Amino acid sequence: MNKNCFCGSTLSYADCCKIIHQEPKSASSAEQLMRARYSAFTLNLVNFLYDTFHPQTRRFQKKSEIEQWSKENQWMGLQIIKVTENTVEFIAKYLDSNNTEQSHHEKSRFQRVQNIWYYVDGKIVS
Repeated sequence: MNKNCFCGSTLSYADCCKIIHQEPKSASSAEQLMRARYSAFTLNLVNFLYDTFHPQTRRFQKKSEIEQWSKENQWMGLQIIKVTENTVEFIAKYLDSNNTEQSHHEKSRFQRVQNIWYYVDGKIVS
């Protein structure tokens, strides 16, 4: 029996986010990339997360900080709130390093460059 993917889809990880983790340009929408990025946090796939930042914002990212955020939290689930062509609003639930349940509510912006989707930035929704 295959467990559902970390991103919350009904597909198995192998049939869902793993495909995008192995080949980021296979993401056909901003939502697919968002889901794959969430799964990457659960699996501590730092290089994937770094590489899927938009080329213009990537230089502001530090792999050590991505890795710390990924590892110090226990990722519990992803809820997609609203999707447009270039934005995804979501809530990621996690246990922080103090074992306290947290919700990260963000509206993320994505851009497609040469047929590849990238995460540009996000605004926290209160």
